[in-house]
Amino acid sequence: MELLEDAARRAIKFLETLDQRPVRADPRAAARLDELLVPAPRQPTPDREVLAQIDEYFSPATIASAGPRFFGFVIGGSLPATVAANWLATAWDQNTCYDGPTPGVARVEEIARRWLLEVLDLPRESAVGFVTGATVANFTALAAARNAVLKRSGWNVEADGLFGAPPIQVIVGEEFHPTLQKSLGMLGLGRNRLTRVPVDSQGRMRADKLPKLSAPAILCLQAGNVNSGAFDPFAELCAAGREAGAWIHVDGAFGLWARASQALAPLARGLELADSWATDAHKWLNVPYDSGLAFVRDAQALQSAMAITAEYLPTQGARRNPSDFTPELSRRARGIEIYAALRNLGSDGLARMIERNCAQARRFAAGLKAAGFEILNDVVLNQVVVSFGEPERARRVVDAIQLEGTCWAGGTVWQGRTGMRISVSSWATTDEDVERSLEAMLRCARECP
Repeated sequence: MELLEDAARRAIKFLETLDQRPVRADPRAAARLDELLVPAPRQPTPDREVLAQIDEYFSPATIASAGPRFFGFVIGGSLPATVAANWLATAWDQNTCYDGPTPGVARVEEIARRWLLEVLDLPRESAVGFVTGATVANFTALAAARNAVLKRSGWNVEADGLFGAPPIQVIVGEEFHPTLQKSLGMLGLGRNRLTRVPVDSQGRMRADKLPKLSAPAILCLQAGNVNSGAFDPFAELCAAGREAGAWIHVDGAFGLWARASQALAPLARGLELADSWATDAHKWLNVPYDSGLAFVRDAQALQSAMAITAEYLPTQGARRNPSDFTPELSRRARGIEIYAALRNLGSDGLARMIERNCAQARRFAAGLKAAGFEILNDVVLNQVVVSFGEPERARRVVDAIQLEGTCWAGGTVWQGRTGMRISVSSWATTDEDVERSLEAMLRCARECP
């Protein structure tokens, strides 16, 4: 057990010193990693030495995404309660597949499922798959969609595959996320045969440009444009989809969490009319990575797409077998961290955290605009896209900000404009962190030719 105590000390030191180090990874530490490119060891190494080497070489080569001033990729730093729960669940080493042998980790998912549906105000009968992230959450929900719309057309895709199946009309907005495209490709629905609907200046699908839908069809909508944070007009689009008998899916990787706040929920009004939803818990719920959620209104549709049976598997008499709702049979106990986050924050605390992050995004936008820089999006959520001028200069400014190390934000090209995207989604970000980061951004922009 001394090894685990050593690991805990090293992890605690890492977290406690995040505020004193540059947010970017240390380039010297990154260069040192090449020293480890040696043949696979033939002899054993004492476990304490293994841990020490990992800490010495890899810890300095990390980006401080767990800290308060990382504003890239919509990553939320993990709440302490969720990190601790993760450590404990790792020690349990449970395979979260069946209720019978592992009731603790199986049933915590049922508790988390109920809490999530309540907090996000989604249909309470919905099934939830606890998966790796939004990519697999989209894949999982869309697998249920594919099977369901083909079943309505008289085709059993589980038995007969896609060869000879009725073609499915898949509709997406022009600014849909590439992970959705990847999911559709993996499902055999094609990456290039999608019907793309024009969007407005904020990346919202234009309801007036929606083509005629004909079953079998899947209409894919978006909650939280990856650049602007904007939401599709769900009420209009869902009404059209339902009238045509289409399955309606919402990619809400981070935007779905707006429904946890009474102040922000109107942005997603009508979203509850969809058939499935996908989101990341490791974004705005601030749990450790490898945690996504697939919500499907028709629990049987999800179970029929995901369930697996075999003579040796303990499937009988269970209250809920987690493996019936995810692509994986073997997986870690992801529900523990979600339970910990919701228990730790409470629904009121979660709403306050999300609202605080959105207010901080507005402060970034106001400060940058006051300094003479153009804000390219309407800041409705936690996303800010700022222009620093022509593309080459914009890239130089972003590089300078990242190298300076006070904070980290990423470059983007959105609707033909090159800029910097600021995503505020960490529980740890304070107003002081925002002011400190804003000052560094403005200083780098002023000094950059």
